[in-house]
Amino acid sequence: MSSILDVENRTVAAENLGRLQRQIVDLKKQRNAVILAHNYQLGEIQDVADYVGDSLGLSYHASKTNADVIVFCGVHFMAETAKIINPTRKVIMPDVHAGCSLSDSCDAADLRKYLSEHPNTYVVAYINCSAGVKALSDVICTSGNAVKVVESAPKDREILFVPDENLGQWVMEKTGRFMKLWKGFCHAHVLFTHESITRVRQKHPNAPVVAHPECVKSVRMLADHICSTEGMVKFARENAADSFIIVTEEGMLHRLRKEVPAKTFIAGPTNHCPCNRCEFMKMNTLEKLHACLRDLQPEVEVPEEIRIRALLPIERMLQIGR
Repeated sequence: MSSILDVENRTVAAENLGRLQRQIVDLKKQRNAVILAHNYQLGEIQDVADYVGDSLGLSYHASKTNADVIVFCGVHFMAETAKIINPTRKVIMPDVHAGCSLSDSCDAADLRKYLSEHPNTYVVAYINCSAGVKALSDVICTSGNAVKVVESAPKDREILFVPDENLGQWVMEKTGRFMKLWKGFCHAHVLFTHESITRVRQKHPNAPVVAHPECVKSVRMLADHICSTEGMVKFARENAADSFIIVTEEGMLHRLRKEVPAKTFIAGPTNHCPCNRCEFMKMNTLEKLHACLRDLQPEVEVPEEIRIRALLPIERMLQIGR
């Protein structure tokens, strides 16, 4: 009896999910809105998005949209970036409180103080930072283009890389450019350990380990390939392996399974969980997405003075290209 009830409950849940997704699509058309979703969003949100991607892809898409409303399903700094690029468009997000531990690790006031003491510093800021930090930076980068951005930095200035120390270490290894590194990190990616990835690799010895560069060095050393989330899709398509161990936030597996369905994707575990889940990314839900499209709230705003200053380093990144 319980199994029959379980099936019925799952059927009702699926019907309700589908109904809500259809309502969101209808609202999107009524509002002339575009839904942008990060790879770490819930699968049901990714499925109704117009574009799913990493920070770099989302930045490009936000810069080219003709929609009146941008619905950003991600964390707050991402929606801020969309507003910086599109000041005349309304930018909303399902949960305005969806923050980022990495962004929070670099406060604009602290960076301003550092720059006052080191005036010749060239600041390369990972896009995972606030609008205030972007406004103090010389150029923005993402994990997908950080190597290219650092290679293009002036040779006669000392580089400060903010806020992710692990990504900065990896970029130094790839470019040979010395940089001072801000002491920040992604709370989710540092949960992957050498021990946890070694264990899953022993269970799946033929599966390449694909890791995000925000992981700590001891994890990166175990990886067969290190890349952005967008790079993971490309690698999975092109590599001959049938299965892959994906060492990043678990939302990425939904996109991989959808776009590369013939292959198997195994979540990289932590010491405490068989996968890794960012609670900030998961603050956005399908119900909140529906409500924000219905009400056109909550809206993300950026003070104009900060927006203008933050736009310049973003434009430099976009000019450097993918």
